[in-house]
Amino acid sequence: MSKADIPLTAPRSPAGATTSRAQRLPSTGLVTDQLDRPMRDLRISVTDRCNFRCVYCMPKTVFGRDYAFLDREELLSFDEITRIARVAAAHGVEKLRLTGGEPLLRRGIEELVERLAALRTPDGRPLEIALTTNGAALGVKAAALKAAGLTRVTVSLDSLDDTVFQAMNDVRFPVAKVLHGLQVAHEAGLGPIKLNMVVKRGVNDHEVLPMARHFKDTPFTLRFIEYMDVGTSNGWDLAEVVPSAEIVGRIDAELPLEPLGASAPGETATRWRYRDGGGEIGVISSVSQAFCGTCNRARISTEGKLFTCLFASEGHDLRALLRGGIDDAGLAAAMGSIWGARDDRYSEVRATLTPELRAARPKVEMSYIGG
Repeated sequence: MSKADIPLTAPRSPAGATTSRAQRLPSTGLVTDQLDRPMRDLRISVTDRCNFRCVYCMPKTVFGRDYAFLDREELLSFDEITRIARVAAAHGVEKLRLTGGEPLLRRGIEELVERLAALRTPDGRPLEIALTTNGAALGVKAAALKAAGLTRVTVSLDSLDDTVFQAMNDVRFPVAKVLHGLQVAHEAGLGPIKLNMVVKRGVNDHEVLPMARHFKDTPFTLRFIEYMDVGTSNGWDLAEVVPSAEIVGRIDAELPLEPLGASAPGETATRWRYRDGGGEIGVISSVSQAFCGTCNRARISTEGKLFTCLFASEGHDLRALLRGGIDDAGLAAAMGSIWGARDDRYSEVRATLTPELRAARPKVEMSYIGG
């Protein structure tokens, strides 16, 4: 079954007909895909706008002053987001992550957090509600987000060197303000706070050790992310990827490390701890050591399309179903069918593609569905 053929309404079969695996899926309950991966993590993009123009995500050459962002009525409403999240929880989702763009730019984001924090799993447990941010507004928003029910935050931080940091965010935003926001968020109880550093060779890879030194023996967990070919606007080049093994080797040579086991099924980061007890780091190796086999993440774009892979070419329009009057049972069946037909594993097959084939394959932009 191709993605274009996946039903977006509750599947039905004529009496006596042979049904596909996707058609046999229940409207609620744990659902697994074609590779037996459950849906546990739902990432929801709440805005396509950002106040940064990071060179690996929203470069100014594409997202300039004249770029046409979505109109407000095109965005999913808080009611619509909450409905999708409630149905996802019925299918086994235990963690929600709010992304963007920059999610703190969405007006009333605290209200959405409060609504999502009220949701429960089928056995009555609260969902984990996380948020990824560039940290620019964290100093102002952290306390209100915690009060609304946010569990924790992840902050993108690509350098401590202000010149490098401003060159990468390309809007002259100083790193000191992000570091202040980190401290405010920690004091508000939005932890453990993870810091994501996208490492790009020749741009900020010389900052790997300074970052490790700075955040060792602190409450923050630093994670190094291999520069990925998400979307088509960042001019991705394999030569600019610093493999995670090289990153770990650089740090281990000065600050000895030892491996740690995963803290949760489907975790994206491989964990390492400092041998002297000074905390831990993580490396996310989606280029050099793909982890598609355990990927349990679904993504909702800003205007309501369900994507089953970060590198997907197309999504499935849930907004049309919501605004067409579908009830929760029908929405649950649709989401179950989409996930049940999923067979994505782009990061595993990337190495078999020629540069020409990679370039020709359309992919949605990271700023559209979050990281």
